[in-house]
Amino acid sequence: METETSQNAILCVDDEAIILITLQKELKKQLGNLFQYETALNAEEAMEVIDDLVKAGVNVILILSDWLMPGIKGDEFLILVHQKYPNIRSILITGHVDAAAVDRVKKEAGTYTVIPKPWDVNKLMEAVRVCCNLN
Repeated sequence: METETSQNAILCVDDEAIILITLQKELKKQLGNLFQYETALNAEEAMEVIDDLVKAGVNVILILSDWLMPGIKGDEFLILVHQKYPNIRSILITGHVDAAAVDRVKKEAGTYTVIPKPWDVNKLMEAVRVCCNLN
């Protein structure tokens, strides 16, 4: 059964469940029911979530991704997503990142910004609003 309007989603990717829960709560608190809020514990799971959402007609607007994760690092993951789904915007949230990864993810994945952990809620939400065209 298809709906006439496709739901918009924001995906949070981090290998720490507590961070995913915190991000999800903050997004919901700030943005209410404007979006579906999805989570994934690693890049592989995140790609499956994106593929499933797209198949279901859900428009994935934004990915908030950690950088330092087991397996594929955040910058590599966001570049892969960008190659497959060039319209999905992204923000990298990290406590550890090297300058080369920042440059690469901005150039090759069109990542809007890199936000340090622990994040400033106002800066994070401002970036999310810009990426979701809510300003």
